[in-house]
Amino acid sequence: MLHTLLNIQDKRDLLAHPKVGASWEGFIINQVLHLASDKYEHFFWATHSGAELDLLLVKGRRRVGVEVKFISSPQVTRSMKIALEDLKLNILYVIYAGEKNFSLSKKIYAVSAWKMLEGLSL
Repeated sequence: MLHTLLNIQDKRDLLAHPKVGASWEGFIINQVLHLASDKYEHFFWATHSGAELDLLLVKGRRRVGVEVKFISSPQVTRSMKIALEDLKLNILYVIYAGEKNFSLSKKIYAVSAWKMLEGLSL
């Protein structure tokens, strides 16, 4: 629906549009919720100082953070560090547009969106 409202006709239009990142984020969050919403409560989280987390998944004491980035090589951000500490996350996934899964730091993992669509183990 977003692409129709923005008059995006094809992949070329999408990749050139300033809202490509928002489109990507919405799509990926929708997919994660499809995989996890029956198992986890889900929230958006932000602080007054500007730190935010795209998706917080909670089940009992387990807390999983999800950040979505339309980039090819993700990096750990200040917001991620704050979210890990403030929310006491067990793990934080950075779902990105690349093809490999790898560790960014302790408890923070870059996850290929394509591999995630095959089944992310939350």
